[in-house]
Amino acid sequence: MAITFNQELQHIAAQVRAVIDDTTLRPDFALPELLKAVLAYPQAGGKALRPALLTWSCRALGGEDAAAIRAGTAVELYHTYTLVHDDVIDRDPLRRGRPSAHALMTRVGHEQFHLSEAEAAHYGLSMAILAGDCQQSWAISLLSSLPSLGIAPAVALQLIHRLQHITGPAIVEGEARDIQLPFLPVAEVSEEDILRVIRTKTAALFAYCGWAGGLLARGEVDDDVRALAAFGESAGIAFQLQDDVLGLIGDERKLGKPVGNDLREGKRTLVLALAWPRLTDAEQAQLATVLGHPDATPAAISDATDLLRRTGAIDEAQNAANGYLDTALTHLKRLPETPALELLHQLVDNLMKREK
Repeated sequence: MAITFNQELQHIAAQVRAVIDDTTLRPDFALPELLKAVLAYPQAGGKALRPALLTWSCRALGGEDAAAIRAGTAVELYHTYTLVHDDVIDRDPLRRGRPSAHALMTRVGHEQFHLSEAEAAHYGLSMAILAGDCQQSWAISLLSSLPSLGIAPAVALQLIHRLQHITGPAIVEGEARDIQLPFLPVAEVSEEDILRVIRTKTAALFAYCGWAGGLLARGEVDDDVRALAAFGESAGIAFQLQDDVLGLIGDERKLGKPVGNDLREGKRTLVLALAWPRLTDAEQAQLATVLGHPDATPAAISDATDLLRRTGAIDEAQNAANGYLDTALTHLKRLPETPALELLHQLVDNLMKREK
């Protein structure tokens, strides 16, 4: 019986988990409380989309899984470090339906050290920041260990260099822009501004996965490797656009976080950029009572979402996501038909249909 896409994805997730659980591959973070924060997200499980993208890109060019899984785990940890820091920045109490790292450590501050509310909160934030730092160092450690699996040291060095010199700075730039945009009037934030954030904050790591998988297979950067990187970037843009739509109209039980948080945080999204000029002055004033107001009620969020929906902006953002997925597929046309290529096609289909 043929293995389905979801079975293949679950298999990769299990292999990633095995690398994470291998203590011989983990730096010694010593302090038990710090290790608890470091492992909180990785051990909670995830979709493993990025490791899968890297592994299937490697297979598509004839590469082997062992090194790709380890590199994919490194990417997953690097991504996790950005999530931990992002949750601190966004003050999100939940991640995948569980307490975020800083919320978990705040609880430790209360229960283990009997700290006051303010001190426990500061302890939680501090430990979460350090946990993210540890995850980043763990990711680089895994990439540096690839020669033990037969990967040329020069290739491992290329992987580390691109992650730290190009992809990492792009992610930080995107996060910084994402922080600043809510301080600008909504009318001044363009679609181009939003897409620049998405290309750096989210899509850069997807592009890295396609590129890294191809490089592991070929040992050098050629047109096929560049095509996989372009595929990853377009798929990453679509992923984030879809994520922003789900953040408005998704199912909270499936998302693992409250719907409407982006509005409460005042986050500038493509939906907002498209909708704002189509609203009347009165509707803009109504929406402004929700944007950037953490205490906005579910009813107010629902009314604001209805406003956005009536402009057609939600549907238009969804269509834009589908357009980027179509673009992603065009980059695969030059590659030979293989089972791995079919999995990359199915990954695009999965992104189109996802609900969380």
